[in-house]
Amino acid sequence: MKYFSASGRFALALLFFVSAQATVMGQIPSGYYNTAAGLNGAPLKTALHNIVKNHTEKTYDYLWTAFYTTDDKTDGTVWDMYSDIPNGTLPYVYNFGPPDQCANTPGYENGCYNREHSFCNSWWGGGQAAADTMYTDLFHIVPSDSKVNSMRNNYPYGQVSEPTWTSLNGSKLGPCTTAGYSGIVFEPRDEYKGDLARNLLYMATRYESRIALWKANIDAVLDGTPYPAYDQWFIDLLLAWHTADPVSQKEIDRNNEIYTTYQHNRNPFIDHPEYAGLIWNATTATEPTNHAASFSSHTITLNWTDATGSTTPTAYLVRMSNVGFGSLANPSDGIAVANDANNLNVAAGLQTCTFSSLTEGTPYYFKIFGYTGSGASIDYKTDGSPMQTSIIAQ
Repeated sequence: MKYFSASGRFALALLFFVSAQATVMGQIPSGYYNTAAGLNGAPLKTALHNIVKNHTEKTYDYLWTAFYTTDDKTDGTVWDMYSDIPNGTLPYVYNFGPPDQCANTPGYENGCYNREHSFCNSWWGGGQAAADTMYTDLFHIVPSDSKVNSMRNNYPYGQVSEPTWTSLNGSKLGPCTTAGYSGIVFEPRDEYKGDLARNLLYMATRYESRIALWKANIDAVLDGTPYPAYDQWFIDLLLAWHTADPVSQKEIDRNNEIYTTYQHNRNPFIDHPEYAGLIWNATTATEPTNHAASFSSHTITLNWTDATGSTTPTAYLVRMSNVGFGSLANPSDGIAVANDANNLNVAAGLQTCTFSSLTEGTPYYFKIFGYTGSGASIDYKTDGSPMQTSIIAQ
């Protein structure tokens, strides 16, 4: 093994921010994220799941070969986030392949590098999963020093102020000081926290259809649902790391290499960092205080008076049926209803809407629901008695 000067990754992160964003955008296939446009919250996460699922699977042994091009520094050595010190003197460095590639784990640092599952394999039950690809997914598996990998074990990532063990590059193991959890956690260097956070955001998205089943394996991290998938303390941690350590050229290059050469899917949170906030920071807006008043109809044109109160609607959903009031279901918070022949969204202040193409002599039934927010944050006023009216089309 040899020593060499640090890569300077962190110092260059801000300098290359604009060019890095241009590079990554240039590598995204045209239309790759089209089905995610305009979405947020759970619908956005599901749309991204459908985009990145069904990737090309490589064998676990083949990952050694993939690392040569996914995790190589400019000098051809292994980029190990658990031993690297950007802009500092490295404690050690690994060359690809034997003898630096682990055949056995020696139990000390600077022994050999192996394969680290940043989303620990025990979190889904351990080992090769016959029904899916978590065990070999390159978007969360990285080369790492075997001793540090062993010390990280299957502990969550977190913040540590009083470590019980510290690696040679300053990664720490100890009690968590992140609000919401006090168990043992592993804290990597600041310069790689965003990298690892984006690995785990990808895993919650790529394996959305399976992650709800894994809660019993790591109750401290998973909440037992497809969305949000992680406990709130862990979401807060990942989003904080994602923001504080933005996407680097290292990640952009790795994302492009995995897509082009190996798995043929991408990490959406590297391509579009804003997706993380749109998914996990999406909150339900405050429900309007009151329903619309003076709801009346004139042939096929409806008029009303805007609701008042401490929280007023930003818009209204008017629903129509030719069956009866009972067939007009209340809308659900977080699920926006699109305009169609039986539903119209009307901005507050307009106080009127028109339904067309009705059948003469047929009675029609209408209900109106005020709401605030949009998309996954939409909040409808459905309690109490929404205004309703009926009229026979003329």
